[in-house]
Amino acid sequence: MERFLGQKLLKERVVTDEQLANALERQSILGGRLGDNLVALGYTTHEQLATFFTRHPQPPKTAAEAGLDLSFIADLVLKHILFCGEFTLRDVSESVKLPIAIIDAAIESLRRDKLVEVKGAADFARVTYKFILTQQGRRHASELLEVCQYVGPAPVPLSDYVEMVEFQTIKNIIVREEDTKRAFSHLIVSEELHRRLGPAVSSGKAIFIYGPPGNGKTSIAETIGKILPGGVYIPHSLIVGGQIIKMFDPINHIPLTQGHEEETDKRWLLIKRPIVHTGGELTLRMLDLDFNPIAKFYEAPLQIRSNNGLFIVDDFGRQQMDPASLLNRWIVPLERNVDFLTLHTGMKFDVPFDQLVIFSTNIEPKKLVDEAFLRRIRYKIRIDHPSEAEFEAIFRRVCEVNRIEFRREVFQYLKDAYYAKSKIEYNACHPRDLIDHIIDDAHYYNHPPKLTKEGIDIAWKNYFVDM
Repeated sequence: MERFLGQKLLKERVVTDEQLANALERQSILGGRLGDNLVALGYTTHEQLATFFTRHPQPPKTAAEAGLDLSFIADLVLKHILFCGEFTLRDVSESVKLPIAIIDAAIESLRRDKLVEVKGAADFARVTYKFILTQQGRRHASELLEVCQYVGPAPVPLSDYVEMVEFQTIKNIIVREEDTKRAFSHLIVSEELHRRLGPAVSSGKAIFIYGPPGNGKTSIAETIGKILPGGVYIPHSLIVGGQIIKMFDPINHIPLTQGHEEETDKRWLLIKRPIVHTGGELTLRMLDLDFNPIAKFYEAPLQIRSNNGLFIVDDFGRQQMDPASLLNRWIVPLERNVDFLTLHTGMKFDVPFDQLVIFSTNIEPKKLVDEAFLRRIRYKIRIDHPSEAEFEAIFRRVCEVNRIEFRREVFQYLKDAYYAKSKIEYNACHPRDLIDHIIDDAHYYNHPPKLTKEGIDIAWKNYFVDM
């Protein structure tokens, strides 16, 4: 990854050969990331590097530049136009996401094979030609759909995808202290936790968050996703060994406005850095290519969809598999930043494993994993019960959000009559849940919600199990 970055910086003339050599020497002595060492030596700035890593993919001029055979493009076009009736070059270009010049060459090859014919034209310009499928073309398109039902944007070659992932690597994100504090402003987080979370996120290395349930581990993991800066490009789909792998996932991939659409290869989408969140439903199968035997193309696994972003494994240890199985599956990817996938044809290939992985659990880590795996997780952060002051701050914040007056005497009653007597520890989720009970009761009896001793009594009895 660092070698690739150095080559790119030289090619784009961001640094000179001498500057790169000096930065690499400093890195070998002091460690750290290449970008940070370049900044430390005064050869560039974090802002210049951030601009460098927001380049967009250039549109191809030929099928060869697109990394695709013209015959493959022609077959894809044929499937697109099967149900179109009349169509123009521009119509096909917009649906296949390739420039008109490439589509024109594909249509011309289909015309020579008598699969497509011209029906009419507004003038002599080819972009105004109206085309239709011939009967032979319809038969051939139907046969192609039996082989593979993928009818979407033209795919991107694996090599182009690998280069883009390395270019946008999570390892080179720039996170500052003010970014972390701004993202966590809606939560009550101690200064010590702020101090530890910032460097952990900035490192791009895996994080293990653990501690008792109900104290914000999931909220903290999701908030980390808000810190990740900028957008990244992902392809609609990939082609590997002649097989299509669908990449874009509308649930986890949120498109951004590009601002220079005409200058961008439309097979790629600019999205927010992805946040893929999975929990107890996670299985080993979800980490492998998912081949649809009817549609006959693949869906990318979860870790590939989260490349250049965040992958949260919530409730770790409660999946329908042995935790050791998941850890064994990921030991190499976490260490070498590369994963290995296999097509149903038997072909194996490697892909970048480039995401900030967060494991979140309320089970003691040593009961889940061995020391060898924990060594591969650079940051281990415990999220404990809030202190009394933090608990009050959370309670005040929840009241404020729900427009309920915070009454000090009622809050003291809650602590004395229930927490102290029942010997129950404060949990960060308790204020939200108790106030929700008070709001539910107020809605039912049609009066404004208020913080009262009677309301606390009812909320506590409904919320906690009487042991």
